[in-house]
Amino acid sequence: MGCTNRASTGWYRDPVRILVVDDEVDLAEAVARGLRREGYAVDLAHDGEDALEKARLTAYDLICLDITMPIMDGREVCRAIRADPMHDEPPRILMLTARDEVHERVAGLDDGADDYLVKPFAFVELTARVRTLLRRDAATSGSLMVVGDIELDTAARSVSRSGQTISLTSKEFALLRYFMARPGVVISQEELLDHVWDENADPFTNTVRVTVGTLRRKLTLVGTEAPIETVIGAGYRLIEMPADA
Repeated sequence: MGCTNRASTGWYRDPVRILVVDDEVDLAEAVARGLRREGYAVDLAHDGEDALEKARLTAYDLICLDITMPIMDGREVCRAIRADPMHDEPPRILMLTARDEVHERVAGLDDGADDYLVKPFAFVELTARVRTLLRRDAATSGSLMVVGDIELDTAARSVSRSGQTISLTSKEFALLRYFMARPGVVISQEELLDHVWDENADPFTNTVRVTVGTLRRKLTLVGTEAPIETVIGAGYRLIEMPADA
């Protein structure tokens, strides 16, 4: 049956890789810390040229992009990303800027931005805009993901199995969300590092194995079987357990 959304049936895709671009280092790091607490993998860039290079190397799901930056401003970066044929699935772009004139907002949207947020902004509004942009591919505003007897609410940040609430860390929550968007699919350690962790993750550590292991144990505490299996030499797979198991 796969992953469904209680607001409507069908596939629910919840991307988690974000690039924050701002030459105000303190602001960029504060935004990144907040988004990481929400369970997203976040990379940073502090000028337009670095942002464009990272966007060419990594398939980001969303870019929070400041307009006024050295070397290359946000509007130039936005136009370059939209014109790049390498992006089969281009990222959503949220412009962050102190320019609040209507013509400035229109110009940014005409350059290819998906949304526009004026500084200073409340972090809760930023995260709401991020969630909205990341949901667009799902063609639904619902937030509840269901795979068998596991339910995950992206808005409430809650998880339950067979009706019993499970407490997860931010990274475990992000990892489960990624698995639930791809039930039955074997996912390699490299893919998990790319999408659930950020650019600072060490590919030679056992962080993926350890986190998968703790997530599996927590989910097994309230279920009859472990819903995540290891596929030797290939990765991990979320198994859909019947809700009445």
